[in-house]
Amino acid sequence: MPTDNLHALITDLREEVASLDAVMDGLDDADWERVTPAPGWSVRDQIAHLWFFDQRATLALVDEEGFIAEAASLFAKGDPSLDRARSMAPGVLRAAWLGDADALARAAVDIDPSRRVPWYGPSMSARSFLTARLMETWAHGQDIVDALGAERAPTARLRHVAHIGVSARPYAYRVRGIELPDAGVRVELRAPDGGTWTWGDEASPDVITGDALDFCLVVTQRRHPADVDLSASGAAASEWLGIAQSFAGPPGAGRVAGQFAR
Repeated sequence: MPTDNLHALITDLREEVASLDAVMDGLDDADWERVTPAPGWSVRDQIAHLWFFDQRATLALVDEEGFIAEAASLFAKGDPSLDRARSMAPGVLRAAWLGDADALARAAVDIDPSRRVPWYGPSMSARSFLTARLMETWAHGQDIVDALGAERAPTARLRHVAHIGVSARPYAYRVRGIELPDAGVRVELRAPDGGTWTWGDEASPDVITGDALDFCLVVTQRRHPADVDLSASGAAASEWLGIAQSFAGPPGAGRVAGQFAR
């Protein structure tokens, strides 16, 4: 992977952070406490989560042994990303998040794109690792957008989210203890600019088609498949769409059908 491509990814990660930060403009303290679609999580909690794991991501890049030692016991007492942030003023938390998101981007600049980076699920190449941070920023941003009743236009950065969603198909099966079918799945998505993004064998009878934004919403479990404009042809495609998971960790509960029905 050419280094300049990694730099382009880092630029996209920075832009995704900036896009979410723009959503936070003008919010009052009450807005920061609004409940998001993630049960028990406020807007504040979503930013806190991003802040904490951007810190952990930087640690994984600059001190692999330190990250691994910490990761072993990190979740022993539950999610540690929220406690401190819940006592911080919104402006202080926002500045801390932006500072550590910037630190992550700066730490990644000189990383070998093929280097394996440890994380809470399987280790990833540096490129996939940074793509995952972009995906997390976008997905938790979606929770905030939904809580605020705001709108944000889809961008070409969604291709990163869709790509990691496709790449994580084996993981979605493994984390559930389900055998991955032999059949491959073709994915054909309408891009925000009207073009088409594709993955997989053109000859595959198992195909997922539809809007790129909707696919990203499903693989990040921000929408139920029944509430989006996606079509799955073939048993393997249909099964995957029902369990798709682009993030590390145990299977998420996702969203219930009808929660965001159009």
